[in-house]
Amino acid sequence: MNQPERELLSGPGPLLLVPDVVLLPEGPVDGLAVVIDDGRFEAVGPADELERTHPRSRAVRLPGRLLMPGFVDAHHHLTQSFGAALAFGEPSEIFRRVWVPLEGALDEESAYTAAKLAALEALRGGFTTVADAGTRAGVDVDVVASAARDAGIRCVLGLVCDDAKGANAESSGDGGALADAPAVLRSAEKHLARYADDPLVHASLALSIPEAASERTLRATARLAAESGVVVQIHVNEHLAAVERSLVRHGLRPLEHLHRIGALGPQLLAAHAALLTPHELTLLADTGTAVSYNPVASAWKGNAVAPATAMAERGIRFGLGTDGTRGDGFRLAEAAEFAQRLAYGLRTGDSSCGAGWTWLETATRGGADAVGLGARTGTIAQGLAADFLLVDIGTPELALSWDLPWELVRRGNRDQITAVFVAGRLRMWHGRPAGWDGAALVRRAAELARATVGKADITRVHRTSTEARALRRERERGAVR
Repeated sequence: MNQPERELLSGPGPLLLVPDVVLLPEGPVDGLAVVIDDGRFEAVGPADELERTHPRSRAVRLPGRLLMPGFVDAHHHLTQSFGAALAFGEPSEIFRRVWVPLEGALDEESAYTAAKLAALEALRGGFTTVADAGTRAGVDVDVVASAARDAGIRCVLGLVCDDAKGANAESSGDGGALADAPAVLRSAEKHLARYADDPLVHASLALSIPEAASERTLRATARLAAESGVVVQIHVNEHLAAVERSLVRHGLRPLEHLHRIGALGPQLLAAHAALLTPHELTLLADTGTAVSYNPVASAWKGNAVAPATAMAERGIRFGLGTDGTRGDGFRLAEAAEFAQRLAYGLRTGDSSCGAGWTWLETATRGGADAVGLGARTGTIAQGLAADFLLVDIGTPELALSWDLPWELVRRGNRDQITAVFVAGRLRMWHGRPAGWDGAALVRRAAELARATVGKADITRVHRTSTEARALRRERERGAVR
């Protein structure tokens, strides 16, 4: 596709796109077209029929292209992008040593730039929606909202509602002294009202982990979210240490504790849920609670792998999340399947591990449902937001496909993404943002990241890979002597 085609795609008025293939919930379908108007899919149907019934639409033929839903990142931390590389090789529960001090060192400009940088990476990787689990930066959360809007990505924006005092209260084990719980809930209500009519930013509530809030606040946020039709994002059953603290304090595992106090339900998005017993799987299924399965985060931090194939079999709602690791939707889908294969499939002889369609669905429609936007995005369907990708399927990796869903999971990557649309607008063209200077943002982010990390009290357990290699060689020389 050349520059004139880009201009056709980004021009005004109704747009009729005729790709080779459209990815629907039932699978890839040839011979379809879509009509886009006012940010939504006005029609999806046979190409010849739509060309006849929508003669005033600008028709753009897209040979060699797949039109598919945009990926949904069900768990992100947008203001942590300056430290993403600091997580390599680090053990679990790094929030105390890395994320709390890093975000605490952000000012308004650096928080905005970090969030927009994360949004840029996400769009480049085919994500049209990200769920931000709340920032610890001491800035107005609208800074993050502005960054998402300016980048052009859809964002489910969490407001942290912890009512335990102190930056490390989430890991204190006793919840710490309580902040003004009524004030926390008033802030939550204002946050929900603030973005009620925003076309790209959708309000959400967030709690760091169950022990970061009082039972009163856990119940109240669950009730408020359910009444408002939004989600509460909570890190649940991610680390052994957190499970053990909950057992000591409550005699229950974190997910069991949330169930006891009535906080589970369709409004809850449980991030990670890597350590689940059969009983907890039953609780998730029975209550309709959603999960963000974050396979790359499990690998990078050495956590357990959530039993996602078991969740799919039991009808548990879940999407896929990056946890801010890397913004590539195709690689995330591959990691989701691959982690299941290594953790569960090999030992049982399961050669399918959900098949390709499971991971494409959870990366798109399932993710949209998990973050509370299932009625708005995640599927190529009439009336839904026109959040979609154009993917080059004429590449060596995809041209000789016998099973396109599997090929997309196993051999897809962001280099094959021609265009990214959010709310019917072209946002990314061959990896470059449409309408703003991505390179300038990256340069400024590099400057601010060095300054921010330099003043943050970050503690890393492991040396850099270069330092570790030099130390190993030094030890080897010592052994030879």
